[in-house]
Amino acid sequence: MIWLGLAFIGMALSLWAQFRVKSNFRRYAEIPAYSGMTGAEVARRILDMNGLYDVHVDMVPGTLTDHYDPTARVIRLSEPVYSSSSIAAVSVAAHECGHAIQHKEEYGALVFRHRLVPMLNFSSGLAPWLFMGGILLKMTNLIWLGVILFAAVVLFHLVTLPVEFNASARAKDILVNQGMVALNEKSGVDRVLNAAALTYVGSAVVALGQLLYYLSFLLQGNDD
Repeated sequence: MIWLGLAFIGMALSLWAQFRVKSNFRRYAEIPAYSGMTGAEVARRILDMNGLYDVHVDMVPGTLTDHYDPTARVIRLSEPVYSSSSIAAVSVAAHECGHAIQHKEEYGALVFRHRLVPMLNFSSGLAPWLFMGGILLKMTNLIWLGVILFAAVVLFHLVTLPVEFNASARAKDILVNQGMVALNEKSGVDRVLNAAALTYVGSAVVALGQLLYYLSFLLQGNDD
């Protein structure tokens, strides 16, 4: 079954990616970047270079909790990133700045993803219940509604991929072109950011496999 294969591949990829993210981050968190700039300094410099003076850089607790908040216009860096001058720290900080630049430029995939968020919040929790309720009550229309709502979740995961890959590509170019990392450090930046991107690929594959399962169940029921 295709859906089962995709679900297995997605789960395996997600677990492997999470391992790679943590291992690469730990490895390159021990290696200082050529520039000596901390993650917070890198973020502030990139933002200012792009005229994003109103975007703040704050520190948040935890590890790998870094993110850009488009509503509050804040880049939140985890403690190991904010104050560290490691290759891992500047890589993650630059990636989050990539999202802020996308926001400023109204990058199409990012804008579309933001518009999907309200639907995602509504459909992600409701879709499985509608699907199961439709099965128990033998209501095909209810099952279809659950499938359609879950399709929105899959769409969100798929749209996230170009957003994340583009932010990483921007980060890599800026770090090298602005001398924040040396050329021989670029491979470390690549490993940190590429591993992080794979986690989103895994999530998308898992979601797609689940959607195909829902569809196969529907189609099988119609054949019966």
